[in-house]
Amino acid sequence: MARTTEDEGAPVAGLLLAAGGGRRLGGRPKALLEYRGTPLVERAARELLAGGCASVRVVLGAAAERVRARTDLAALTGHEPLVNPDWERGMGSSLRVGLGSLAGSGASAALVMLVDQPGMGAEAVARVLAAHRAGADLVAASYEGRRGHPVLFGAARWPEVAASAAGDRGARAYLQAHAGEITLVECADVASPDDIDTPEDLALLE
Repeated sequence: MARTTEDEGAPVAGLLLAAGGGRRLGGRPKALLEYRGTPLVERAARELLAGGCASVRVVLGAAAERVRARTDLAALTGHEPLVNPDWERGMGSSLRVGLGSLAGSGASAALVMLVDQPGMGAEAVARVLAAHRAGADLVAASYEGRRGHPVLFGAARWPEVAASAAGDRGARAYLQAHAGEITLVECADVASPDDIDTPEDLALLE
């Protein structure tokens, strides 16, 4: 799916999925886990902006009011955080909320990042954005050849991505169906795809 000339130079929006309740972490919301003294949700939003996203939409869910009280995401991102009332149904519902909020925004693409990957930073974001600016409208970071996050979807793809998003699979079904169209950008030298799901994974925050 080729980009149009209207897309060239249009801003890219960062989309941060931060709704998880940390069920395997004893119900500790992932957005509020701290990395070097900063809540993960705040850190990830800063990395998206530092990597070149023109704006960032944050999708909250579990303990949304606590997250809002402990952070100033609106001041940081320029947008009030979104709240997914169906966050317990999985990442797919948060992806739909985020993409829906971008309709009519003028963004040429959405760059999706997950809140529970503290090893993901501005360098990986910048590499994925560079591939988009070179003409690709479906881009994913890769780690020694294995697809990971962040993932970028051109605006023309949003309706189909949203329609396919279900459960905790997020956009996985869409990406599998369009595997031959993905531009992979190697990022293993600047980022880590490890995520925080279990108490043992909290070592990643040290």
